[in-house]
Amino acid sequence: MLLLASKIIWAIGVVGWFIIRLPHDRRSKRTPKARNASGLREKLLLGTSTTGLGILPALYVFGHAFRFADYPLHPLQVVIGGLIFAAALWMFYRTHKDLGRNWSVTLEVREQHRLVTEGVYNRVRHPMYAAFWLWALAQAFLLPNWIAGPAGLIGFGTLFFMRVGREEQMMLDTFGDEYRAYMQRTARVVPGIY
Repeated sequence: MLLLASKIIWAIGVVGWFIIRLPHDRRSKRTPKARNASGLREKLLLGTSTTGLGILPALYVFGHAFRFADYPLHPLQVVIGGLIFAAALWMFYRTHKDLGRNWSVTLEVREQHRLVTEGVYNRVRHPMYAAFWLWALAQAFLLPNWIAGPAGLIGFGTLFFMRVGREEQMMLDTFGDEYRAYMQRTARVVPGIY
């Protein structure tokens, strides 16, 4: 029963994620792009992240895959995982709201793109990445399996560490000194830490 509750919380979190993103994704497709840095590398990174945060855990949750790698689930894990996923969804919602038409799933700069520095972007340059880290951490708590649980940390971690530098360089190329000043007064993901 506890495992079922844990899997349901994970599934609700993923559905919530898509509900939050859907209107922004539709609007994004209609907003003209000034610069697009996506290519095979970007597609491979997105695929790696999707595998860790979506495919492997879905195989575990809905298909009962990787049973050999299960470990006992503690009720506290479910509570902590649920709270972390709720925080991830809140952060994800806020980032989309604050970015508006400037949001993109890949490395792109929109026509009439502006540097967003208010809302959750006031103290953190990449709060959407923070939301994904929270999702990955929640998944590690909610799915008591040595493959499906940490797959999000590995999959998203790969995307993050191979993309964030390129993204910041693109912002420097686009916004120059304005972005340099923003970098000086904000953290990458966690205020006061990173």
